[in-house]
Amino acid sequence: MISGKTTLIAHIGYPTEAFKAPLIYNPWFDQRGIDAVVVPMGVKAEDYPVVMKSLFKLTNIRGALITMPHKVTTVELLDEVTTTVKIAGACNAILKRVDGTLVGDMFDGTGFTRGLRRKGFVFDDAKCLVVGTGGVGSAIAASLAADGVALIALCDTDPAPAEGLAARLRNHYPRLDVHVRGSDPAGYDLVVNATPLGMKAGDPLPFDVTRLAPTTFVGEVVMKEEITPLLKAAQDRGCLFVVGTDMLFEMIPAYLEFFGFGTTTPNELRAVAKVAY
Repeated sequence: MISGKTTLIAHIGYPTEAFKAPLIYNPWFDQRGIDAVVVPMGVKAEDYPVVMKSLFKLTNIRGALITMPHKVTTVELLDEVTTTVKIAGACNAILKRVDGTLVGDMFDGTGFTRGLRRKGFVFDDAKCLVVGTGGVGSAIAASLAADGVALIALCDTDPAPAEGLAARLRNHYPRLDVHVRGSDPAGYDLVVNATPLGMKAGDPLPFDVTRLAPTTFVGEVVMKEEITPLLKAAQDRGCLFVVGTDMLFEMIPAYLEFFGFGTTTPNELRAVAKVAY
């Protein structure tokens, strides 16, 4: 039940029809007796800067979940951003502080690395390959760096964004070994598909799975199905892996902590969510 005391979390993007966050957060709030609600808000790109600034003048808003097409635009509208945002060049969470200032963070990569950790991946001294250096790939690379891996190799069909991301990683993590390379997965402890390959039937695999060692972790960001063709191939090689929805359900506890609502586990969220993956 929404009351005059309810705390608002905006979920801002366009279009809103595919938004799933309210169906996960709000049942969890209800179960925990937390008087807060996630509200989807459709805002077109040309209206976003004005709407966002006006929205945060509300006295009962705590923060916002930011999704496409506003993740990049948001960065320049905030008072402060984290290192992860600076590296990724995008933001998907805004917190309004008591003094009214707005701070932004990016949890796509955090969700991914939390999922890895839960499945036993060891970050110290790890060598990682990230294939795809768009928004999600950049966020994952930033979080891997923050978690202390030794080497990150970046691969993209367009070398320009990969080189840009490499430069930002070197700037913020000067001890990190960073390279722009091809997609050969041999020799890495972790290989991540951060491309859209796997969204459509018949898509090629993002890298040559026959070059994977059985000891390599494989990460997937595609959520169309739990076991994508890539993950099936990795599974057949004996590799451990994280599925796309692991990233989603591991990301939400990070958001909850950021907004000051405590924390939870992916299993608790899946148990109350009104949406199936």
